[in-house]
Amino acid sequence: MATPWFREIELFAQGVDGYHTYRIPALAVTTTGTVLAVCEGRVNSSADYGKIDIVLRQSTDGGATWSDTQIIHSDDDHTIGNPCIVVDQTTGVAWLTFCKDNDQVFVTSSEDDGVTWSEPRDITSSVKPDNWTWYATGPGHGIQLSSGRLVIPCDHSEGARHHSPFYFSHVIYSDDHGDTWQVGGSTTGSSDECEVVELADGRLYMTIRSADSSATTRLAAWSSDGGETWSDMQPVPDLIDPICQASIVRLTDTKSHARSRVVFANPASDERKRLTLRMSYDEATSWEVSKVLYVGPSAYSDLAVLPDASVACLYERGSVHRRESIRLAQFNIEWLTDGLDSLE
Repeated sequence: MATPWFREIELFAQGVDGYHTYRIPALAVTTTGTVLAVCEGRVNSSADYGKIDIVLRQSTDGGATWSDTQIIHSDDDHTIGNPCIVVDQTTGVAWLTFCKDNDQVFVTSSEDDGVTWSEPRDITSSVKPDNWTWYATGPGHGIQLSSGRLVIPCDHSEGARHHSPFYFSHVIYSDDHGDTWQVGGSTTGSSDECEVVELADGRLYMTIRSADSSATTRLAAWSSDGGETWSDMQPVPDLIDPICQASIVRLTDTKSHARSRVVFANPASDERKRLTLRMSYDEATSWEVSKVLYVGPSAYSDLAVLPDASVACLYERGSVHRRESIRLAQFNIEWLTDGLDSLE
């Protein structure tokens, strides 16, 4: 059994590189092993609106060292946000979706591990029906299904921005390696930011932030057709949640390992603190492993698995308030399970 190990580095800090605040992490690993850490760079304040850019740092040595911060996209004083990234394992292309002013939807791509990015392409007409108003891609990461389909989790409103019965989670997808995109199915109302994972039986599992202010746990829905339709949502009593974004990723499956392992992260509290990692051995049905990553103020996160099978968690963290920094924690399964599980 390998020795448990853990390391953490601050990648984005409030007030650095001309940005008042960094928020909304998204994380991916390219086919060559480069780690891409993406987030919003908020210029003038920590608010969700105003001049916001999408920025990136890269690591080509498994998370040990990192590039300087670069801007992926900026557009005058517009809100460029809600980054959601997915890597096509067939072509090696990294696709990044984002929104402009939570109205228009764009996609850009990189064929060189995030060094350069294509001119953003407006896909609003393909993925946003006319009766939809407020719109957000992600945030966090999308997935590629065993069929090759690229799936991006999203959410939208069909009425007033904060009127929760008209707030829905949905996905968009591409079946031609990112050339074209279309809108998939939506959940029932009072749902919000979400992420998805493919289950062993081919279904998709969506973990959902509730849009109901009285909610105390996560919600879940399932799709049997690649995200084109979704089941009714179900509360997940084991996953306490302060109405916040969360992240989910598959660590192993039974095709290449003895056990299935799915990792989940969220602030497991009645407020945004106590960022907690969980792991399921039964396809997100129950969560046997639970370990607090950071007990203090914390909020949004994203998860990725590196080529060495370590897990990385890019998350918002602070000592006084949760928006002070975005840090990357990296660990092996022995650390997560206190030596009770190993991939060896």
